[in-house]
Amino acid sequence: MYGRGYRQPGIGPPITPPIIKQLMIANAVVYLLQQMSPEVMFYGSLVPAAFWQLGHLWQPFTYMWLHAGFGHIAMNMFSLWMFGSQLALAWGPKRFLRFYLICGVGAGLIIATYPYFVMTINPSGLISHTLGASGAVYGVLLAYSLTWPDRTIMLIFPPVAFRAIWLIPGLFFMSMAFDSGQNISHVGHLGGVIVAWLYLRRQGQVGSLFSIGQLRLRWKRYRMRRKLRAVRYEEFEAKRQRDNERKYH
Repeated sequence: MYGRGYRQPGIGPPITPPIIKQLMIANAVVYLLQQMSPEVMFYGSLVPAAFWQLGHLWQPFTYMWLHAGFGHIAMNMFSLWMFGSQLALAWGPKRFLRFYLICGVGAGLIIATYPYFVMTINPSGLISHTLGASGAVYGVLLAYSLTWPDRTIMLIFPPVAFRAIWLIPGLFFMSMAFDSGQNISHVGHLGGVIVAWLYLRRQGQVGSLFSIGQLRLRWKRYRMRRKLRAVRYEEFEAKRQRDNERKYH
């Protein structure tokens, strides 16, 4: 993926800030510890019943440094590097680290609390293990999409381009569509987005983005782009018909 806004489009940010490197190294070190000692995952992952009933109060913090496999950590760290680097450059390391930790811990508290509201439907949720930096990463993705909403993002696979404001809805759609028993924590993803939204709203960074006036303006732009594409298509068809007439007559 890349964001259009640099001199030349390319994969990844132009600079990787030290705070991003440090977070990636910390996650990698913990992942190696998991491989050497399974107890790290057992005690560090987030279990709602253990948090609320056994007093394992550290879990909303420790779960966000653990990962279920190489693909899991690779995807989270790639997203952190891709989108977090630009936020860290714009915000500075202290603000970015505070935001990252708040989103991760806040998502953890939501993960630990949500099963108690649906325990009659899914009682197994009270003893399920959740781990991964996805809650914090989703918070970073939301902050990126709200900071640069009109920046173009290009997926490598599938090769689809879209504006950054649609990043979070698109990811939720894909995760729901392709969740074939992969034990994806949609509550954790949504929790990170909710915490990030509340944090950014308190900072005054999302107050006007989704106002009535902004929504009307975006709707008008969308209709104008559709009309422009229709006109271009008609011009293309007319030109194609003229070329066919010259060829066959």
